Amino acid sequence: MRRTKRQALAFAIPAMWLAASGFIFAAESTFESGETQTSLIELFTSEGCSSCPPAEKWLSALKSNPDLWKKTVPVAFHVDYWNHLGWRDRFSKPEFTSRQQRYTTRWGGDSVYTPGFVVNGKEWRSWFSGKALPASAKKVGSLHVTLSDDGRVGATFVAELAQPRALALNVALLGNDLESNVKRGENSGRKLHHDFVVLQLAKSDMVASAGSWSGSLLLPKEEGDDKPSALAAWVAAGAIDPPIQATGGWLQR
Repeated sequence: MRRTKRQALAFAIPAMWLAASGFIFAAESTFESGETQTSLIELFTSEGCSSCPPAEKWLSALKSNPDLWKKTVPVAFHVDYWNHLGWRDRFSKPEFTSRQQRYTTRWGGDSVYTPGFVVNGKEWRSWFSGKALPASAKKVGSLHVTLSDDGRVGATFVAELAQPRALALNVALLGNDLESNVKRGENSGRKLHHDFVVLQLAKSDMVASAGSWSGSLLLPKEEGDDKPSALAAWVAAGAIDPPIQATGGWLQR
């Protein structure tokens, strides 16, 4: 075998492995926040809930908002406690339900509900009355995140203020323009459209050094046919502590 063919084969084998693993991106993607806090908007939702489509439509409208990725980073967590009521949501995961339950416990609530919004770690019921998103003007520092074509994520957070506790990097791969033809349950007969769906979520501790924090992680293997088209990342002290800073954006294709 000639050298050029051996070189081509040597490149093709890892490329084929990455494609099979579900994590091969066109090129390295970079995401960076400003110093002012970017708001993390979490929606807890389910395909089995007839009240959720309006909330998801509102979230989808953020795609055309100029503040997207600059002032707001939206993510939709599909919970699984509706699954036994006639329709199983393919995006639902028990860990997303646990996340909402931990929030509810922290707030002193007695039950979870959908649709449920959380903005910067705080319950936001004002969506139901049509009020505008609360804006943050806090100077917290900049978050820089890179995603390599093998699914490795690296992050650096340069904090404006001292951080007395350990910080963690949270990274979510998001699916957009996804649809489901619901055949049972409260939304039976409807075609539902979803954006900013959390397909994968990973977390890693960060290391402090002279006013900055760094962290890295390898995103878990993707499963299913729904491919990610965006990434969201945020830094927080704990799993459900209010995010200190967030960033995100569209993946290169």
